[in-house]
Amino acid sequence: MRVLIVGGGGREHSLAIGLSRSPSVAYIHTAPGNAGTGKLGVNHDVDSSDIAGLVGLAIEIRADLVVVGPEAPLVQGLADKLRGIGIPCFGPHSEGAMLEGSKLHAKNTMFDLGIPTGRCLVIKEANDISKSLDSFHSPWVIKRDVLAGGKGVTVTSDRDVAEQALSSALDVDGMVLIEEHLEGEEASVLVVMDETGFVCLPPSQDHKRAFDGDMGPNTGGMGAYAPAPVVTSSVMRRVVDEVVGPMHHHLRNQEIPYRGCLYAGLMIDEEGAPRVIEFNVRFGDPETQVTVPLIDSDLGELLLAAAEGSLSSVEPSFSGKSAATVVLASEGYPESPTLGGSISGSEVSIDEGETRGIVHYAGTTSRDGIMISSGGRVLAATGIAPSLEVAISTAYEIIENIDLQGSHYRSDIGHRALRR
Repeated sequence: MRVLIVGGGGREHSLAIGLSRSPSVAYIHTAPGNAGTGKLGVNHDVDSSDIAGLVGLAIEIRADLVVVGPEAPLVQGLADKLRGIGIPCFGPHSEGAMLEGSKLHAKNTMFDLGIPTGRCLVIKEANDISKSLDSFHSPWVIKRDVLAGGKGVTVTSDRDVAEQALSSALDVDGMVLIEEHLEGEEASVLVVMDETGFVCLPPSQDHKRAFDGDMGPNTGGMGAYAPAPVVTSSVMRRVVDEVVGPMHHHLRNQEIPYRGCLYAGLMIDEEGAPRVIEFNVRFGDPETQVTVPLIDSDLGELLLAAAEGSLSSVEPSFSGKSAATVVLASEGYPESPTLGGSISGSEVSIDEGETRGIVHYAGTTSRDGIMISSGGRVLAATGIAPSLEVAISTAYEIIENIDLQGSHYRSDIGHRALRR
């Protein structure tokens, strides 16, 4: 079949690699894609925000399946329009996408369903800022209600910073959320879902802070690994019973078309109880880079089954291995990344029996045969191995040989798992 992938980051390159290894997939198209996806198929100069352009492209290439990477086109109704003309789309309708499109909608849905999460307050007036902060212990968690490109959350113990974040969000959006800060260890569970059932991928753990020791500003993610040992089999049962199952039941009963990936961002406390930090409505980045490589069965078949509402008819298999990915970021990322630098050494790969090492391209483009950085997160080195320790060392073996002036990466990806 012909598959169109929407997006241009590391997540989309990881999906393209997985689909390129799928017997069911013959041709891969990506819009807009990056230097990595261009090696696996055809890139098209159509932005992921151009809904009409993407629909037209899907028709033009006679796509049998469209896989949507980023959240914004889903909130804007891309899946609705594609399914309306008979093209299967892996990604929820706009109504289902509001689980990420509105933090307040997601919170209210969780409260209604009894899904464990932290308490929150909605602030609509500047006069309510001070008393709202008094209602929570620091650190304070401030969230914009709308999509903000991964920059809509502030976590701080500085009251002045919290007040400024609340005030700024009010000025822009007219409302803002303040939430309880949850204690424990974070994990992510990506779930392939349709109305007939769901499949949980191996649990992963992201590293949001820019620098070692979980220091510095929040980023889109500086690395990840899977499976995350904090999500034991008993914890996963609770995630299914208390989080994923109730949400799936709700979406099905409300007849909300949800054929795609549900991302549950979780906090696991000392007793192994999961609480939801957030829901996303697409594959995570960089979590995709460590979960998709662990799928042994045909990825195209899995995604198409979900897109067509027949997920219960397939039984995906997993390798049982571990994966780790380390992100290489441009100088100045995340505040003001320097773009346009030449990249060398990224062609390396490792294939030694049970151990593999690959590079997932993200903010990259090719100019006159030279790899150029075009985004804050440039690429990610990923190791897949029988053990997490070997997967991590493989990822670092690759990234240490890649050169981009001023770039930086974390040297402690997987530190929580390695301490266990």
